[in-house]
Order: sequence, then structure tokens, then C-alpha cells
Amino acid sequence: MSQKISTLVKYRVIKRRVGEQKPYSIDESEHNCFLIEGMNAMWNLILGLTETPFNSSNAYIGVGDGTTAENESQTGLQGTNKYYKGMASGYPKGPADAGDKKAVFRSVFGANEANFAWNEVTVANGGSDAAKNMLRIVASKGTKSSGEEWTAEVEVQFQNPT
Repeated sequence: MSQKISTLVKYRVIKRRVGEQKPYSIDESEHNCFLIEGMNAMWNLILGLTETPFNSSNAYIGVGDGTTAENESQTGLQGTNKYYKGMASGYPKGPADAGDKKAVFRSVFGANEANFAWNEVTVANGGSDAAKNMLRIVASKGTKSSGEEWTAEVEVQFQNPT
């Protein structure tokens, strides 16, 4: 009998008003849609082949207003409004800091960044549509307004079957 390794992807948006320390909302959901281009990029990295890594210099979280359902053949964000943001200081975190079998990506979108409906998210190895996207999640997180700072966090964990 064949058992499959699975993944768990948690997508969290922490919403706060500029100048306030305490968030007014934390919205978290679980997903599982890796894109073919992202899976191929990860294999290239594992095998030591030429590929741009998803590291602190190259990893971005992209948010968009697309609502098209996830499909592994997609190549990133599908919406009209899109915004890619580099990693917050100290991110991404790997197993040594995030815990066994996982990585955590985090970007902070300032008051004048990505002010539109957040319906989709990706983790990419560059800050544009030309980058390779590890995954794509469709989940409405609300509409970000000027004067708000939203933190997007994507946690990816591999799991053996139970």
C-alpha cells in the first residue's frame, strides 16, 4: 500500500492600523495547492541545479485580487491588482527557527501598499510575474485600506502520513 507525504500550508493575515501595536484582526486558513513551476524549482534546488532560491534575498509574498480557483498549472497570481513584497527582517525561517519540517515566509505591507481586495496569495522567488511561484492560495482576507499595515505569513509544513 502506498502512503503519501502531505503538506499543510497555513496562510495568516495580521491586520493593524498604522500607529497601533495590537492587531484588530488575525485571519488564518489552511490550504494545499503547490504549483508545478514551484515544485520543479524546489526539486532543482534539492538537486543542486540552477535555480533562484526562495531565500531572504529572493523570496516574496505576492497578493492579488484574483478569484480564479487554484490549479497546479497556474504560474502565479491571476488577478488584475497584484503586489509583491520582499521578506520581513529575519524571514524566511527554516526548520532551525520555525520548527521541524517547516518554513515560514512573512512580508509586511505598509499603509500605501497593496490597497485592494486580498483574494489570493503566492510565495515567489522574485518580485514580479516572471518569478516562479511555489504555491497559490485563493482565500478572501478582506480589502486593505490606506492607513493599515497588513502582515502576510505563509507557513509550509511537510508531514508523513499518520
